[in-house]
Amino acid sequence: MKKIGFVGVGVMGASMVQNLMKAGFEVHIYTRTKSKADAVIQAGAIWYDTPQALAPNVDVLITMVGYPTDVEQLYLAEDGFLATLRSGAFAIDMTTSSPNLAKQIAEEGKAAGIAVLDAPVSGGDIGAKNGTLTIMVGGEEQDFSAVESVLKAMGQSVILQGAPGAGQHTKMVNQIAIASNMIGVTEAIVYAKKAGLDPEKVLASISGGAAGSWSLSNLIPRVLQDDFSPGFFIKHFIKDMRIALDEAKQMGLELPGLTMAEQMYQQLAEAGFAENGTQALIKYYEK
Repeated sequence: MKKIGFVGVGVMGASMVQNLMKAGFEVHIYTRTKSKADAVIQAGAIWYDTPQALAPNVDVLITMVGYPTDVEQLYLAEDGFLATLRSGAFAIDMTTSSPNLAKQIAEEGKAAGIAVLDAPVSGGDIGAKNGTLTIMVGGEEQDFSAVESVLKAMGQSVILQGAPGAGQHTKMVNQIAIASNMIGVTEAIVYAKKAGLDPEKVLASISGGAAGSWSLSNLIPRVLQDDFSPGFFIKHFIKDMRIALDEAKQMGLELPGLTMAEQMYQQLAEAGFAENGTQALIKYYEK
């Protein structure tokens, strides 16, 4: 499996394509705005004008787009990937999407002779650039084994979590943990500033102790530099939290921490920060 298709060359996707090429794969790409893919095209990625033109030419197709509606359209439309990929091909959706949709696509893919896995990621733009993403996979074990080398070209932790949909459920667990943690680390730094402390020194003291977290070490330094560029968009985080809340409701779970985080980020989006990174949560406290 040397020919990889990649649809969705965005903030993270571009780095993931670069890492696939570094690993020796021939990468065929499509994204809605071609200019966003200029760097990877110059590095050797092969461009297609439509996803339908790309699909028949690859052994493994990877998608990483914005929303479940995009995933549904790409795979299940009349001219979608389940109709245009060759029989025997593999498809890996790395979008954070609905577990139920992942199950549906996997079932319909199997009927069409296409092995479909859901493999959302965590690690943001830093993890994508360094090839150290955490990749949470749902699918059949033999299919996972077949594409594991492809996934390991992009990620450091690549774990099969279970049957189709399990990858998306695991990503929901990840996002639930991040949502409350983002409130905690943001409130901590707001408190430090209000108390007249040097936030840089505070960060040096607490990052290595019990309060330490990925968000504290990687996102709060950006906050202190007034850098709110997106490693992960607020608009996409809201989408993820809503998927998790919907799934929790179906399971009869109440998640008040997640509910509060979603409401806070929604207020930020309405205030014009939807295109900022999740570290812009500090703006909620500055209003």
